[in-house]
Amino acid sequence: MSAAHVAPVLLLIASNVFMTLAWYGHLKFPAAPLALVVFASWGIAFIEYTLAVPANRIGHRVYSAAELKTMQEVITLVVFAAFSVLYLKEALTLNHAVGFGFIALGAFFVFRGPF
Repeated sequence: MSAAHVAPVLLLIASNVFMTLAWYGHLKFPAAPLALVVFASWGIAFIEYTLAVPANRIGHRVYSAAELKTMQEVITLVVFAAFSVLYLKEALTLNHAVGFGFIALGAFFVFRGPF
């Protein structure tokens, strides 16, 4: 597997860590003023964009746009699940696992290629 195949995956994983932190990290601080939360999230999201845009630019050399988007969604769910359990201390249920499983099944068909 070439660097062009691996680099986008690693960049998307890093990107999604920052995205998840920007979107959901503030939930542990419900007393923080909303304006402060929004501006802090924008700052974190800037880092996310500096990783996601190159991931897609590099990745499009070897993956289709649909494959990149699918990869990003699956990575988002994995990162979010870990974040939810480890940072927010929220349990994942069987319903979550089944729903994520259906999304993974969809990803399988995207990467399988044309019928």
